Amino acid sequence: MDGLSGDDAEVLLDHVSYAVARDSFVSTVQRIGSALGAGFVDGGVHPRFGTRNFILPLSGGTYVEVVTTLDHPAADRAPFGQAVARRAAEGGGWLGWVASVDDIASVEARLGRTSTEGHRVRPDGFDLRWKQIGLLELMEDPQLPYFLQWLVPSEERPSADPRTSTTIHGVSIAGDAASIAEFLGEPADHPLDQIDVTWVEDEEPGLVSVEFATAHGPVTI
Repeated sequence: MDGLSGDDAEVLLDHVSYAVARDSFVSTVQRIGSALGAGFVDGGVHPRFGTRNFILPLSGGTYVEVVTTLDHPAADRAPFGQAVARRAAEGGGWLGWVASVDDIASVEARLGRTSTEGHRVRPDGFDLRWKQIGLLELMEDPQLPYFLQWLVPSEERPSADPRTSTTIHGVSIAGDAASIAEFLGEPADHPLDQIDVTWVEDEEPGLVSVEFATAHGPVTI
């Protein structure tokens, strides 16, 4: 598997995604917001994926997403909807982590297919658009991230207006460091710049926990 070299694209942590069932969506948003000391905002509906989310923009250019499925056929057809539904059926929890790139074409070339366009209309009416790819790999191997390229100016992206001084300090991943490093094209000892990655053992591979640096000290979810 050929990785993304630094010449191909800059790879950054964009956000972490937490998936839950519809009946626990609101309570989960409130619980995580309370733990991090800030309220989430309504992100809106993803009509092509059959999902909706609430987001919490953090300092440092990242954000937390809590996502659930809609009672809509798209949730059964789209890979993202399927991934959210599967994680929710397992009891809910971290769905995964998302890497942003400036030009997704290099990822498309490596994976041998085109990316999927997504969008959601924010409550203020702005149509937030992006391309994403890698959900199929995530569903096969949950330790891997998927990739996203924003199609809107930086000032309109979800992370552009932090609601708190809280930052993501580190992530704990159950998986193989070499595989993820190769997938990202980054060194195994620090696959994410400015974010600590801890490799842990777990029954299932994937994102196990996220450590946040808050004004009141570290919080792990």
